[in-house]
Amino acid sequence: MQHLNDSDFHLPYDRTLIPRAKELRKNMTAAERKLWHQYLRTFQFGVFRQIPIDYFIVDFYCPTLKLVIEIDGDSHYTETGPRL
Repeated sequence: MQHLNDSDFHLPYDRTLIPRAKELRKNMTAAERKLWHQYLRTFQFGVFRQIPIDYFIVDFYCPTLKLVIEIDGDSHYTETGPRL
């Protein structure tokens, strides 16, 4: 595993995830788009979309609240997995 970029200002993150995070920001799922446009975009605390943290890309992150929001949508389903 690669070393994480770490500083007193940022949470640790893997720099190699940055291009994929940018791509995901441009192509939000329907569920992410709805939550962003109807609520999080104007939330009283700043919220970031598709942010690398550690070795993951989280859907939304609010640094003031230290809150990560992950949206499980159709992209997590597979042919063999049940849709509840």
